[in-house]
Amino acid sequence: MIQVHFTAADFAQVRFAPRPAPLQELNVALMKMCSPDDTLLFGRWRRRLLQSLPPAVQPLSDLVPAEVAPHFLDVFSDSLKEGLDTVRASPPELVRAEIERVYVRQPTPAPLWLRDLYRGDGGAWRLLRRAQHAAFDTALRPVWPLVQDLHRAEFTRHALTVAEHGIGAALTELLPGARLHENVWEFEASYERDITPGGRGVLLLPTFHWTGPPLIADLPGRPVAVTYPAGPGLPLSPGGAVGSDEALAGVLGRTRFDTLLLLGEEHTTSALARRLNVSNATASAHTAALRGAGLITSTRAGRAVLHRRTALGSLLVQCPGQGTRPVTVSDRGSP
Repeated sequence: MIQVHFTAADFAQVRFAPRPAPLQELNVALMKMCSPDDTLLFGRWRRRLLQSLPPAVQPLSDLVPAEVAPHFLDVFSDSLKEGLDTVRASPPELVRAEIERVYVRQPTPAPLWLRDLYRGDGGAWRLLRRAQHAAFDTALRPVWPLVQDLHRAEFTRHALTVAEHGIGAALTELLPGARLHENVWEFEASYERDITPGGRGVLLLPTFHWTGPPLIADLPGRPVAVTYPAGPGLPLSPGGAVGSDEALAGVLGRTRFDTLLLLGEEHTTSALARRLNVSNATASAHTAALRGAGLITSTRAGRAVLHRRTALGSLLVQCPGQGTRPVTVSDRGSP
């Protein structure tokens, strides 16, 4: 559980980021690439991204030797150049402390260039800047127009909530299970943490490459930044609509995609097999995979098993502003 203790000044300084932050979106995209979860939806995207990253990105891997990244990479500027400049302007004492923190338990010493960064060497800073720029160009630039569109929609949604119901309603609607008790905003996390902005305010930033719990950046002299997942729950495709049929079918496989479409209505395993023109065993394997990803639920009714799409599954097969498309299913023989 994370608890954020607001003062009156903090409530007055809750701010929704009006535009996406390129470096923070890059940070979470790289975190998602290295995370083992959501393999069904993100496995192919991870492999493709890992294979396409150029050698120039290697310093970022050195800088994050395990799952913990140095805090001076947490930058929320809404332009790439300004973000890179902000990283470069990090206080030397913060840089040194964070490098020590992330390497304290590593069995091998830090690479030479990182030791130079620790000493404030200009060449090392240029190496890091090139790495961040190359990573952004590869991982995010192809989908950045879509990230901007998604962010604009999210910003508009919350602006309307604040205008109609106030900031308290916006905070409680931001995350599943979030609560606001007097001056304490709390939401679920896998760890316990109490945060007191103390008048610095709170910045709320949606991200579209992360599906885990909110990420908190609490640095002295800056607003507490809460980066929260707001995307469709699947990889973004360059130039494509979120949730488009072909994009989702490419991630799930055509037969599993068709299964998800059919399960807008409840079906037994045998009924699914007939509609898909596959064996019961094949239909059962596909429903098991979709259930493991949280896209369907299965319940036993006597000797039969009934399957139905979850809210997440329904979100994925719907186009923005439209209902689920009519189902026409044929056996295409793909997994």
